[in-house]
Amino acid sequence: MIENHDNTFENQEESTTVVNDISFFMPGKAEESEEIKAPISKRYKDKQGKIIPFVFKPITTERVDELEKQSMKMVKQKGRHIGQELDHARFMARIAVESTVFPDFKSKELRQAYKTEDPIEVAKKVLNVAGEFNGWLSKASEVNGFDETPDDLEELAKNL
Repeated sequence: MIENHDNTFENQEESTTVVNDISFFMPGKAEESEEIKAPISKRYKDKQGKIIPFVFKPITTERVDELEKQSMKMVKQKGRHIGQELDHARFMARIAVESTVFPDFKSKELRQAYKTEDPIEVAKKVLNVAGEFNGWLSKASEVNGFDETPDDLEELAKNL
């Protein structure tokens, strides 16, 4: 037994066994990410007058990497191409589009209705109040874990 002032661990050996068991990280062991509903705009309501929530689902790390590559822009200096840099605003908007299950900003129906092929432009037109658009970006970022710090995760682990 280890004496610990905050009584976090009663038995170091038991704790070490769980922590060092690599089998927990094998393929197929992770819990499936759940969809998350959140109100983004108070302007869109159903027939009963209730706010229609947006539905989000986290995307994979691989997909984030692809979106990052697609969000690079050329950097020019004195008319010459000198490199690339991340267009952060476009990158975060792409993550939000990919994470939003409903409404599907990539749907042909919405793109035709708003007369644009770009799902980000559809989202900007649907969420044309700046606070709504920023709230949508923020929620997508949160859903994908970009807002979590190691301290947040530690606190969550303590509460399990």
